[in-house]
Amino acid sequence: MTDLADREWRIIPQEARPGPMQMALEEAAAETAAGGGPRTVRVYQWQPSTLSLGYRQDPETVDWEYCERHGITVTRRPTGGGGIYHDAYGDISYSIVAPQAELPGKLMDCYDLLCQPILDAFDRMGVDADFADEKLPAIHQPACYLRAVSPAHDILADGKISGNAQYRQRDAVIQHGSLSYALAVDDHLGVFRTDAVDAETYRERVTSIRKQSGIEREAAVDALETALSEWADAFEGSWTESELDRAAEIAETKYASDEWNRDRTDPLPG
Repeated sequence: MTDLADREWRIIPQEARPGPMQMALEEAAAETAAGGGPRTVRVYQWQPSTLSLGYRQDPETVDWEYCERHGITVTRRPTGGGGIYHDAYGDISYSIVAPQAELPGKLMDCYDLLCQPILDAFDRMGVDADFADEKLPAIHQPACYLRAVSPAHDILADGKISGNAQYRQRDAVIQHGSLSYALAVDDHLGVFRTDAVDAETYRERVTSIRKQSGIEREAAVDALETALSEWADAFEGSWTESELDRAAEIAETKYASDEWNRDRTDPLPG
């Protein structure tokens, strides 16, 4: 349990939604937390499978025809880094949302605090995971899991198994991250407009929960939800109708729009 557990936290169990809505719900949760409502921890699934671009990523790095042909949604995250292919089965994602004033002001301290339940979840899954000991060079810059590995927020288990990122919005901190349950290597590589990286190279850098411990996806999700819930001493909650309406508006006007995803070669500073 964290020192923040004396505040009101809710956990929203895994939900499957399209990528633009998943990103928009984080903004809705930030508005709720900043406005005096409950802080949020949640686990979520990208349905259909989605490529999330880094905030400043050039859309020309994307193989749009491949994504369309395979039914893969493309949206742009508010956080930096490279693109992440979130397979509907192979990816498990989470987010933590709380007022900025309640969290450490130093970025590294904030990562240390908010990644505690993620490391706990890996332990519950039987995965020996921890922050990277040292930086590793980039293999393929457009792909987040193949970019340079940072000890600040990348988690390794005989290969990269989780990436985590933060952004500030509406006086709230939003941390979200991706846990690799199973590798869909062809799609991880196919969504990008390049053949510079082969499957063997990808597997040398990236690993998965299933490979490391062999547990079922449902058990991995349960471990993550339990770790987040106990860390925050959260009650099981759900989105309000006003949050869902607000998120639907944000998703339509922002995260699902070509202006946000395809036409912005030089996104404005956040």
